[in-house]
Amino acid sequence: MSFTRRDFFHITAATAASLSTPAGLLHAHAQVSETHRHPIELGMASYTFRNFDRAKVIEFMKELKLTNLNAKDVKDHLPMSPPEATQQAVADYTANGIKLTAVGAVYFPKNEDDISAKFDYAKRAGVKVIIAGDPARETLPRIEKFVKEYDIRFAIHNHGPEDKLWPSPMDVLKAVGNMDPRMGCCIDVGHTARAGTDVVEAIRAAGPRLFDVHMKDLTDFHSKESQVAVGDGIMPVRGIFEALIAIRYPGYVDLEYEVHGDDPMPGVTKSISYMRGVLAGMGYPTQG
Repeated sequence: MSFTRRDFFHITAATAASLSTPAGLLHAHAQVSETHRHPIELGMASYTFRNFDRAKVIEFMKELKLTNLNAKDVKDHLPMSPPEATQQAVADYTANGIKLTAVGAVYFPKNEDDISAKFDYAKRAGVKVIIAGDPARETLPRIEKFVKEYDIRFAIHNHGPEDKLWPSPMDVLKAVGNMDPRMGCCIDVGHTARAGTDVVEAIRAAGPRLFDVHMKDLTDFHSKESQVAVGDGIMPVRGIFEALIAIRYPGYVDLEYEVHGDDPMPGVTKSISYMRGVLAGMGYPTQG
């Protein structure tokens, strides 16, 4: 799928229209009014550490001086079941000063019977955002009902040109533009660029429907295999931060470093240091 500038303006208008209702305005106000120490909150997608257990994730987070974690049901990072395992993971992170900001990516296969179990998982984790992988379009109205019931935001993660459903965040926005304002997207900047979408324009178009950002960098926007540490590629990192600040983005920018799975910390450390440096250069002091 692709989008035109006409699509961009249509999506932006649809987003504004969805917020013209009392419920939409109330929700948008709640998002913007959340207190943050910094205009850009950096975090980590636990998938970065997919080859390591929870104890090492905690160790790495402390080493990076990061406190915000988008946790996934991989290894023992944040098990979905049994419920006691989820609760133990939450307790371990909390005891070490780590805040869970989202769960996922959580996958919603077509014709799934028990969507509520995944919303219960997010509720046990104490988060207000589910990063969703590849939900079928026809299931979105049903998912919307759970979004309303649980008051949990549903952020569809785009996965680039290989993803036949959601290659670009613009495809997500077209699908959810007239739905509850808690239906939105997680923009993966690398996959977005590979889908031929301008990342900065996508952020502006998403506005209050942007619930999470997965950050990575590439040396070639046509090659998935060209991922490098953030700052070593051509991703417009400063432009991304400026766009997020312009829309008063209340969420997190989570590093998702998908290369060197057995030895991620050199690239992860470089990526976090670079992003902190960009923010410092913009006049915002470094933060965790």
